[in-house]
Amino acid sequence: MTRYLIRRLLSAVAIIVVISFITFLIFFAVPSSPAVLACGKTCTPERIAQINQALGLSKPILVQYWDFAYGFFNGRTFGGSSVPIQCNFPCLGISFHDNSNVWDTLMGRAPADISLAIGSAVVFLITGLGLGIVSAIRKGKAIDKFAVGFALFGISLPIYFTALILQYFFVDKWALLPSPNYTPITQDPSQWFQGLILPWASLAIGFLAFYTRLTRSTMLETMGEDYVRTARAKGLSRRSVIFKHTLRAAITPIVTIFGMDFGYLIGGAAVITESAFGIPGIGSLAVQSVENSDLPVIMATTLFAAVAVVLANVVVDVVYGIIDPRVRLA
Repeated sequence: MTRYLIRRLLSAVAIIVVISFITFLIFFAVPSSPAVLACGKTCTPERIAQINQALGLSKPILVQYWDFAYGFFNGRTFGGSSVPIQCNFPCLGISFHDNSNVWDTLMGRAPADISLAIGSAVVFLITGLGLGIVSAIRKGKAIDKFAVGFALFGISLPIYFTALILQYFFVDKWALLPSPNYTPITQDPSQWFQGLILPWASLAIGFLAFYTRLTRSTMLETMGEDYVRTARAKGLSRRSVIFKHTLRAAITPIVTIFGMDFGYLIGGAAVITESAFGIPGIGSLAVQSVENSDLPVIMATTLFAAVAVVLANVVVDVVYGIIDPRVRLA
């Protein structure tokens, strides 16, 4: 298991390095002049030359990437000899928009994003698996028809519509919950939980519907396999057949999809939910950086999302190794 984990971690590191290089090329080699984006509306040839010198944008692109990678682990100084700005380890650059440290900005937004992702994932994974299992076991019954209908209904609802409906009933009309907001869990766990209930619910509904359908279909497919019928013929209890034989085999594709979905959520894919409830997460930061043409922040949010997806897939590989030991030999 240790060798298997080391191989997966090494491959993940290699993928992250390749992604960081390609991302750097896209954002700093493709634009005709990143310095023009950095100086904003009051650009002069002299000012552009100063920015190129201060940020090292006049160097060859490979040298710029080396400075970026080296600076991430050792820190960098921007601004040259005029007004130097120190960017300490880990350094992802300095914002073109307000000269803030990009890493600090990213880490300031990450807790909100992680809270939103984990909470919604717990809701849609547990509820989706439960509904899917019950639906498969009770195929054709009332609960099955309800689960299938709910899944179709949930997938068809856009998140912003769900968010407005939930807020109208639970906050404005019935006053059962406080207005959604983000409070750091270290500051007040109770307010943190109450403020994220509606964002979790609105984000989870679409995923919940998908996981219900996915679990139901994989369970029904697995229940028709020969080894499941053999387990029944041997007289094993229904619970043992369902959870030990059927669910364990059916859960593999669910783990795969969940790893991808959770990585995307951590990386800021919940931008619509963040915008609907005013949550200061990485998704909303990415939108703001695009509006401001802030290349270092855009690149940082892109890398954060990529790393989240890669690490989530490493966790999925480890879970695969636990569920099915044959995977470790691959």
